[in-house]
Amino acid sequence: MSKAPPQASLFDDALNPAPASPLAENHEPRPSPPPPPADKAAEAPSAGGYSAKDIEVLEGLEPVRKRPGMYIGGTDERALHHLFAEVLDNAMDEAVAGHAKFIEVHLDADGYLTVRDDGRGIPVDPHPKHPGKSALEVIMTVLHSGGKFSGKAYETSGGLHGVGVSVVNALSERVEVTAWKDGFEWSQAFARGKPLGAIEKGASTRKHGTAIRFLPDPQIFGEGAAFKPARLYRMARSKAYLFGGVEIRWKCDPARIQDQTPAEAVFRFPNGLADYLAEQVEKVETVTPEPFAGRFARQGEAGAVEWAITWTAEGFGEADGFMRSYCNTVPTPEGGTHEAGLRAALTRGLKAYAELTNEKRGAVITAEDVLAQAGALISVFVKNPEFQGQTKERLSSSDAQRLVEAALRDPFDHWLTAQPKAASALLAFVIDRAEERLKRRKDRDVARSSATRKLRLPGKLADCAIQASDGTELFLVEGDSAGGSAKQARDRRTQAILPLRGKILNVASAGADKLVANKELSDLLLALGVQTGAKFREEDLRYERIVIMTDADVDGAHIASLLITFFYRTMPDLIRAGRLFLALPPLYRISHGGKTVYARDDAHREELMATDFKGKKPEIGRFKGLGEMMPAQLKETTMDPAKRILARVTLPRAEESVIDLVEALMGRKAELRFRFIQENAEFATEDLDV
Repeated sequence: MSKAPPQASLFDDALNPAPASPLAENHEPRPSPPPPPADKAAEAPSAGGYSAKDIEVLEGLEPVRKRPGMYIGGTDERALHHLFAEVLDNAMDEAVAGHAKFIEVHLDADGYLTVRDDGRGIPVDPHPKHPGKSALEVIMTVLHSGGKFSGKAYETSGGLHGVGVSVVNALSERVEVTAWKDGFEWSQAFARGKPLGAIEKGASTRKHGTAIRFLPDPQIFGEGAAFKPARLYRMARSKAYLFGGVEIRWKCDPARIQDQTPAEAVFRFPNGLADYLAEQVEKVETVTPEPFAGRFARQGEAGAVEWAITWTAEGFGEADGFMRSYCNTVPTPEGGTHEAGLRAALTRGLKAYAELTNEKRGAVITAEDVLAQAGALISVFVKNPEFQGQTKERLSSSDAQRLVEAALRDPFDHWLTAQPKAASALLAFVIDRAEERLKRRKDRDVARSSATRKLRLPGKLADCAIQASDGTELFLVEGDSAGGSAKQARDRRTQAILPLRGKILNVASAGADKLVANKELSDLLLALGVQTGAKFREEDLRYERIVIMTDADVDGAHIASLLITFFYRTMPDLIRAGRLFLALPPLYRISHGGKTVYARDDAHREELMATDFKGKKPEIGRFKGLGEMMPAQLKETTMDPAKRILARVTLPRAEESVIDLVEALMGRKAELRFRFIQENAEFATEDLDV
C-alpha cells in the first residue's frame, strides 16, 4: 500500500518549511525598536495646528487593545466569552478538516482557560517574511496572518481573516501556547500581545496538536471579569452537536462553579443536529412523529448542509418556535442567507405538496406560517463565507442560500410523500397558522372602539381616544396622585394612563398562581389586551409604546425594575420588539430670573450649574415625586413627545447573561444578591471618619 502524501500544514500558504529557529533564553518582553528620526520639515506645524505629527500609526496588536469593540464587539461579558469562541473555532476547524478527533476545554482554579486539540499543530518553523520569528509567533502577534486565505490548508473554516487568535493574545493578560509538531513539543508565552521570549523546543514526543492557555486582561474587561463555567459549558456542548466526528472533553475546577454545571463531561453526538433537536423536544408533543432531518454534501467540492426541523402546537417553553443557524460551526444569531434558503425550501415544498393533494388553501401559506411554531436547526459548511462584522453574527453569502435550497428541495419532497398521514397533518397545521394570521390582520382593521368593548378594561384606566393602535402610548404611573397629574398632562388623543398602586408583585420569586391572583398585574394585562407566555402576540397589543413612568428616586427605580422583570419573564417578545420604554422625569427644577431648566439627576444638576448658571445663585427645587409636579411641568419635561427623552428597554445579543442577572437580583436566593453586591459595590471611603 502506497504511503499517502503529507497533509498541508496549518497556515501552509504563508510558510516556507525550514529548520526551527534557535532557542532564546531571555523571557522578558522584547522592546519595540525605536522609531526612525522624523524629518524636520514634517515636524513643522501647519497653519491650522494639525500636522503630520498628529497622525497616529498603531503598530502590531495596538489597534486591538485601543479599539477592542471593532474586533470582538465590545468589552462586556458577551465579548469576554467571544475570546473562547475564537480559540474553539480554530480547534473545530481542525476537526472539520479531518485532522483532529478530540478537543479539550479546561477552566482551572486561577481563571485560565485552556483549549487543546489533537490536530496538526501550529507550524513552528521560521517565517520567510519575518526573519527571526517562528510561524507560531507570527500567528499570535500579527493581524491578518493565517492559513485560511487560499483554501489550501482548509476547505471550509470558521476563521476567515486571520485575526481571531491574535486578538485573543492582544486582549489577554497572559497566553501560553504549546504545539506538538514535527516530533517535538514547542512552547511560547505572551503577555498582552508581546512575546516573553522566542519559541522553545522541548522534549521529543509522538503527540500532535495545539494547546492555548489564556487569561483575559482585566485592563480591558475590568477587574473581576472572569469566564462563567455555565456559559463555557453551553458553548462547548453546542459545538459538539455541529460536527458528529469530534469529541469535546469539558473540565472545570469545582471552586469556580456556582450552579449546577458539571465539573467534567464528554460531548459526542454522532447524529449531530438530530441529537440536539431530540433533546430540545424531549417532552414536547410534535405534529409529525419524526423530525425532518438530514445531511447533504456536494460531490467533489466544498459545501455541506445539515438540518433538523420539527413542529409543535405546544410551543418551546416561552417561545412558540425557534431557529438556530450556524456557518462552519460558528453561530449566526442574526441569521442570514442560509436561514433564507431554509425558509424558501420549506415553503415551496409545502405549497407543492398542497397542489399535489388538491388542497387549495395551501396557496396562502408564507414562510412565517411554516416556521411560526417550528424548532429549526440549520448548519452549513461553505468555502470563503461572507459575514457581517468580525463577530460573524449574520451570514451574507449568496452561495449559502442556493446551497441550502438545493440541498433541502428533494429530501423534503421525499419526506412528505413517504408519510402521507404525517404530511397531511403538517400541511393542515401550517394552513391553520396561515388562517390565524389572516384573521389577526383582519381584526387589526376593526375599529378600536369595537375592539375595546370586547375587553373588560380596568376602571382606573384613562384610555386614549383614537381607534388605531399606531402612535398610541400607555403610561404606567406610580400611584394615584401621579396618575391624576399625568391624566391632566396627557394628550387625550394618543396617550393612555394606568396608575399602579405601590410596588407590584415580583414575578421572579412568585409562583404562577400568585401572578394570576394579583389585581395590579391582571389590570395591566387587560389594559394591554395580551396574554402571557407562549400565547403572547405582538399584534394583540392595544398600544404602540408601553412607557414606565416612576419617580426619579430609589423607590421609583425599584418599581421600574419590578415592571421590567414582569415584562421580561412573561412577554419577552415585547422587549425584543422595542415596545417598552422608561420615562426620564427630572429630579430638580433650577430657575434664575426668567429662565427655568430641569435636571435629571445630581450629575446633570452640577453640569447645568457649571454652564447655564455659572457664577449665579439660582433657586433649586427638588421634586419628591411625580405627584408634586404640576401637570404643565410633567407634560413639558416627561410626556410631550416633542421635548421629552425616553429610554428604550433592550436586551443584549447574548440573553443568557440577562437570565442569570434577573435570577440573581430578583430571584428567591438571597445569597446570589449578596454575591452580586460584593462583586459590584463601590465603597466610599473618602468622606468616612476612619
